[in-house]
Amino acid sequence: MIKRTLAEIAAMVDGQIHDSMKEVVVAGVTTDTRKITNANLFVPLQGEKSNGHDHVQQAFEQGASASFWEHSQPNPPKGAALVFVDDSLKALQQLAKAYLNELDTKVIGITGSNGKTTTKDMTASILGTKYRVHKTSGNFNNHIGLPLTVLSAPEDTEMLILEMGMSSRGEISLLSKIGQPDAAIITNIGESHLLDLGSREGIADAKMEIVEGLKPDGVLIYNGDEPLLINRVTDLEIRKISFGRSLTNDYYPLKIESGQDDMKFTIEKEGQHEFLLPVLGTHNVLNSMAAIAVGREMGVSFDEIAKGLSELKLTNMRMEVTFGAKGEKIINDAYNASPTSMKAAIELVKAMTDATKKILVLGDMLELGPEEAAYHYKMGELITEEIDYVLAYGELSANLAEGAKGNLGAERVFHFDDKQALVQKLKELTEPHALVLVKASRGMRLEEVVGAL
Repeated sequence: MIKRTLAEIAAMVDGQIHDSMKEVVVAGVTTDTRKITNANLFVPLQGEKSNGHDHVQQAFEQGASASFWEHSQPNPPKGAALVFVDDSLKALQQLAKAYLNELDTKVIGITGSNGKTTTKDMTASILGTKYRVHKTSGNFNNHIGLPLTVLSAPEDTEMLILEMGMSSRGEISLLSKIGQPDAAIITNIGESHLLDLGSREGIADAKMEIVEGLKPDGVLIYNGDEPLLINRVTDLEIRKISFGRSLTNDYYPLKIESGQDDMKFTIEKEGQHEFLLPVLGTHNVLNSMAAIAVGREMGVSFDEIAKGLSELKLTNMRMEVTFGAKGEKIINDAYNASPTSMKAAIELVKAMTDATKKILVLGDMLELGPEEAAYHYKMGELITEEIDYVLAYGELSANLAEGAKGNLGAERVFHFDDKQALVQKLKELTEPHALVLVKASRGMRLEEVVGAL
């Protein structure tokens, strides 16, 4: 993590300090008084209902060695180690960019509608076989989280992997210009954020902003099965590598085999190479194509790539396999959901053959805009006789339940507005060797259903 004197911090953000505070040492940065560790720099941010400046004194009492303070804010604490800035958020972002420029590290930026976090984890596992890696933790992928991720990177980091999230235009551009990636990945273009961006075309334009901070000799690694990306990269005068299912891509799987808890696949690139992926789903094989491409760009051998993928540990609630009290297998994919990822999860369960009973527990997909009811109904129509029961939760998922009844009948499809009632019904249906998939947008908190099992 960053460790600098206050004089150095002030120079990095064009801030002002009192001469008596020049030698104060800062170690690490936080915006949250609950997470302060000794010698942190506290960054007071202003929100709609709160002002971080109200908590600066508390930050010092809890061990912070210094804090930003905006010029416009009255009554700065006397005698405190303060860096006076115009805007704390912009200063945080400027500090991250300046710190990154001082590191001897390669940066990989990752965006996309689905699969960002999984691809980040795969990329980290592959690069970690050869390099010292630091990656985005949790959901620290926005205009605040990404700078904090950069500033938490050890000075000897060789590969920095930054997930870049968004909800509106301009956000990826900002993150890319802070991170200045050597390699940028766009996993896909889905339907998430239709509410804000209006169309898949608008989403594609927003994701393409990742090239705006790309280093002059950097490379864009993109999903070559997506026409919206193909149309947008054709005239770009940068290095490009495509991945996907189609044989026209630079990286594609020749053969895919699904096991009970893993996937095997081969690619042909400088010879044939076989890989074992300890996570389910063809879509995850495709995510791994992007990670493999990054690995090769960074000089990782195919043997090292195979080792990295075989030792993959995914962030929680992404196709996470666990078991219930009755011995039922649970696939916990409750972190997020969109029509693209929901379809992939449904198809995965339909294809699995080792379960005595298959149960889908599906919740609302959020932020889909005016067509949200139609999207849910279409997801329901994808559920066919391979599935034994559907338990839908949430207002929008009533449409999914109606769509599923066309193939399964009303006696095998249930809709709930109460989570405890859903859990009770699910416990009645589960049995040893049953398979339960749990998936919804994060706001539905369906991991509580997994915990109940």
